[in-house]
Amino acid sequence: MLRLLLVLTLSLAASVQAAQAIDPAVFMALERAQTAQSKGDYATARKALEGVTAKAGSGEEALLWRSRGYLAWAEGNNRQALEWLDKAVASGKLDEELLAGERRNLARLNLVEGRYAKVVRLLGSANQANEEVLQMLVQAYQGLGQHAKALPLAERYVQANPKAGDTWLQFLVAGNAELKRYQAAEGWQKKLLQRHPDQAKAWRQLAGLQQLAGAEDRALATLRAAHTKGLRFSEAELDNLVALASAAGQPWQGAKLLEGMLASRLLPSNAARQERMGMLWWQARERTEASKIYRQLATQTGSAKFWMNVAQLELEQARWQAGLEALKQAERAGAERRRVREWREWAEGELSFERERQVASAH
Repeated sequence: MLRLLLVLTLSLAASVQAAQAIDPAVFMALERAQTAQSKGDYATARKALEGVTAKAGSGEEALLWRSRGYLAWAEGNNRQALEWLDKAVASGKLDEELLAGERRNLARLNLVEGRYAKVVRLLGSANQANEEVLQMLVQAYQGLGQHAKALPLAERYVQANPKAGDTWLQFLVAGNAELKRYQAAEGWQKKLLQRHPDQAKAWRQLAGLQQLAGAEDRALATLRAAHTKGLRFSEAELDNLVALASAAGQPWQGAKLLEGMLASRLLPSNAARQERMGMLWWQARERTEASKIYRQLATQTGSAKFWMNVAQLELEQARWQAGLEALKQAERAGAERRRVREWREWAEGELSFERERQVASAH
């Protein structure tokens, strides 16, 4: 396909050259090189181009640079091709009609080589850009990590091409999510879901975006809807949605989502998930909910760790007596005596101070 593109480009050049008044020797060299290159005879093409010289600063010199560039590109020598084509485009000697195509071709080559800033400079404003140029600019901005500039161009492309490939929609989802534009990302994910309504992954990704947006109720509804359709998620996939909330600094939403999935039996309940829910409530400063879960776990397992968690949660709420009772249970279960003593001394001191204050208030 690439060689076909090169042959077509060179054929176009030949018609342009024929209309120009150029040195006959240069013209014949360009024709011989084009013919040989179209047959894959790169050695003959190179010999034809090397066998002629052009005046410095002339149009013929620019056309020779251009032909050498395409020959190097055809041979897979992209760096050399970039050097020659860059010189030809920068010379200012190419025909204006020819120049636009040359800039696009040079941009293609720079894109292949990962020179994204150069691609942007070559293509310039996208106001009048065709679809191919939009594609290249989106890739370039994406390569530069400038999603805010790539997204509007990608949206223009998709709006102009409703049947654009899934990769375009996936980029719009990922790019908006990267910028924390979760509502926009959710909208594009829904378009993907319309294309693949029976794809569990599409439903799970939609739920993940809703979770990131802080809409754990919508995320749970999405998972339930998928489940109703007969789609199934692995336990690891659902656990990862909860982990996503925690990683995004949304413990309250994570706890609510996990609570909903357990209540809906999308996930089976076990000690590890109950402990995770307790920790999420704790991180969300919902200490009453967290204490309730850890107390249940401590009662079921007799774990000193869980009793210590209960004790700390009760003491953080200034529930001194309940905290002391939990410390007693932790000590019986084998908790480290030094830790129990430190917490107990603090709790007893606070409890004593509170009693003294009550007595003083009564008098």
